[in-house]
Amino acid sequence: MGEQLSPDEKLHLITRNLQEVLGEEKIKQVLSERELKVYWGTATTGKPHVAYFVPMSKIADFLKAGCEVTILFADLHAFLDNMKAPWELLELRVQYYEQVIKAMLESIGVPLDKLKFIKGTDFQLSREYTLDVYRLSSMVTEHDAKKAGAEVVKQVDHPLLSGLLYPGLQALDEEYLKVDAQFGGVDQRKIFTLAEKYLPSLGYAKRSHLMNPMVPGLTGAKMSSSEEESKIDLLDRKEDVKKKLKKAFCEPGNIENNGVLSFVKHVLFPLVGEFSIKRDPKFGGDKTYTDFEEVEKEFGEELIHPGDLKAGVEVALNKLLDPIRKKFESPELRKLSNTAYPEPSKNKGAGKGNPKVADEDELVPSRLDIRVGKVISVEKHPDADSLYLEKIDVGEAEPRTVVSGLVAYVSQEDLQDRLVVLLCNLKPQKMRGVESQAMLLCASIEGDPRRVEPLDPPEGSSPGERVFVEGYETGKPDDKLNPKKKLWEKLQVDLKVSGQCVAQWQDKHLMTKLGHITCKTLKGGNIS
Repeated sequence: MGEQLSPDEKLHLITRNLQEVLGEEKIKQVLSERELKVYWGTATTGKPHVAYFVPMSKIADFLKAGCEVTILFADLHAFLDNMKAPWELLELRVQYYEQVIKAMLESIGVPLDKLKFIKGTDFQLSREYTLDVYRLSSMVTEHDAKKAGAEVVKQVDHPLLSGLLYPGLQALDEEYLKVDAQFGGVDQRKIFTLAEKYLPSLGYAKRSHLMNPMVPGLTGAKMSSSEEESKIDLLDRKEDVKKKLKKAFCEPGNIENNGVLSFVKHVLFPLVGEFSIKRDPKFGGDKTYTDFEEVEKEFGEELIHPGDLKAGVEVALNKLLDPIRKKFESPELRKLSNTAYPEPSKNKGAGKGNPKVADEDELVPSRLDIRVGKVISVEKHPDADSLYLEKIDVGEAEPRTVVSGLVAYVSQEDLQDRLVVLLCNLKPQKMRGVESQAMLLCASIEGDPRRVEPLDPPEGSSPGERVFVEGYETGKPDDKLNPKKKLWEKLQVDLKVSGQCVAQWQDKHLMTKLGHITCKTLKGGNIS
């Protein structure tokens, strides 16, 4: 791709927007003779987030400059870093990273046929590599190894030996991948200098190093996979993007540690070349910027309001994320995402005979005890004409008493013997003197109080059958939801009816073993 460029033009593409370059003279020498060989490695730990667009944009630059680029999925590093990726999930995490990073590259127009992808354990477990690990271990001091990994390896009070091995392995990768340069964030600088110091001691060449600046997260600190509030996931829905950007730190006039402004600088301008905001004419009207300095200057002078900046980022970011979201709509990739990153309760051990229950503050739908029920009898509430008093079979020894406000929407005849969907682990609540022992779940249309429909289980369902959210099949419901934690209220916000009248939570279907939970007509409705 870089055939028509001079060595100086290639160097400009390779080094633009970087914070630091170590060994630039060596890069110039290589470019005068042949194309540069570069690798970028990523440990397959937490889910990649939008800050990954920063290295993706540089990879696009490398390819434009004619570089031979290798992407390393560092699965062994993920395990060594305080076991951020459990051994049994390594392969699944690699598959997820490969799919999502390829989707990112495709979304910004990078041709995948120009890239080489490799997994760390494909070569890091070989006899030769292992011997070099031992050789390096005999040279590197504990102090140097700890110092090198200080900004990359998770720091704990009682560090594991594996974390001390991490920097040395990353140094050796440069030799075993046969590259001229390694590319990474500036947080890896100490690992890069360790490689420059020790590889020649093993008889290997010293490589050059290309370093990106670190993009602040939404809270102002480093964007991190392990800090949910600091980052936007690549598969976050548009509503989640809006919610997270709304909460993001973006103080008027403050251009330091501003994650929203940094995203414009390090992602949108390199990839798109411009940035647009829309606003009322009395506040300056719509405007498209073609260089970041003008955006930064106007924001610093408070000529751009934080709300307008966030709204512009939201539009641009969703354009980048839409192709990735679409790719991951396939059942195969949804399954991969759920198995590579299972909810914590699936992954942690439990005492024998004591199934793991989700942590008290964990917000997952498997904590809800939702079941199929069958209405055995229905009558008007003795003290309220607007309420029904129903006896509903939920697969227990005795039917549950349920009080519902469906009188205005469904006749007694239509409810009798009907299959319904109930939330069964709310704290029982007295309604006009009668204790309601479950909640009958219904679809409704906001702003139209006359349109309410009970949810329908699949035909052939039996009372007591578990209703689950796709991807959360195995979690154990709480015995009783703690009303002070408002778990139901927090989860209920994301319960919706799709355009096909299917009940969903965060775009994942509510199901039984026989199929989807539906309603009759209320497309796009809420569920409560």
